[in-house]
Amino acid sequence: MLKKIAILSLTTACAFAFNYDLKPKKVSEDVWCFFGKLEPPTKENAGFMSNSCYIKTTDSYVLIDTGASYGFAKQAYEAMEKIEKLPVKTIITTHVHDDHWLGNNFYKEKFNSKIYAPALLNKEYNENSEIRGLGVLSDEEKKGTKFIPADEIISEETTLKIGNKEIIITPTKVKAHTADDLFVYLPKDKVLFSGDIVMNGRVTSNRDGSVLGTLKALDMISSKDWEILVAGHGTDTSKTATDETTKYFTLLKQRVMEAIENDIGADEITQIVTMEEFKDKGLYDELNSKNVFDAFRELEFYDGE
Repeated sequence: MLKKIAILSLTTACAFAFNYDLKPKKVSEDVWCFFGKLEPPTKENAGFMSNSCYIKTTDSYVLIDTGASYGFAKQAYEAMEKIEKLPVKTIITTHVHDDHWLGNNFYKEKFNSKIYAPALLNKEYNENSEIRGLGVLSDEEKKGTKFIPADEIISEETTLKIGNKEIIITPTKVKAHTADDLFVYLPKDKVLFSGDIVMNGRVTSNRDGSVLGTLKALDMISSKDWEILVAGHGTDTSKTATDETTKYFTLLKQRVMEAIENDIGADEITQIVTMEEFKDKGLYDELNSKNVFDAFRELEFYDGE
């Protein structure tokens, strides 16, 4: 009887563990990524909406953003073990939004990975913080999913030499997608990880960001000699990977400023500036109007070009 109860308990526990069905996609010789859904975080996708990438070095993996949960991170690592069983010694968190770091605790527990991140991560979160991303996780998925502080803050451009890889971490030093963003560049591989400064296949969320700052950050990214760019969200890693984001913010700035010059007010701006070219992109209905309104507030008294 006790054996039956034990088996039933195990079956019940497994029933609540979300299967992310993760399949790593090889994007360069030593980089594999798990590409998130181009949709809002829900219980049906267990928050898997951002991209998480592994860089293989001679003796370890370096991980760019750890994804949606402890369970996501565990399943991602299990998938990567099949490619090569290496420890994850290094994690780089590109920005403070929790869909990019909720897997950190799995790697900290298993490998004591060193976490590099912008200062805003440790400023905005601690072990008692309310974490929005937990809201879409089952009770089973919440187990182990928690905030882990960064071990090292990146406030200046930093070059890491890990195994056979040179990895350059660059803080934008302008408010872009958030007030404190990093992007990561592998100069020899010509691969760049933009975090959420770049998205494709969906409309960005600019709730914590800046139109002007994002355009400056995009210029910084464009100045690097990259052949492959992995966005924070989206599957285009080609030379066109930044095109949608650049077009969106360029047109958003131009159209909102034109509307302001024509005395359009805050109560009308979202009816006048609709960004119709992007209506078929993911999350347009959820995010575009708010982006337009926030751009109006940012640019209302802007007197630059």
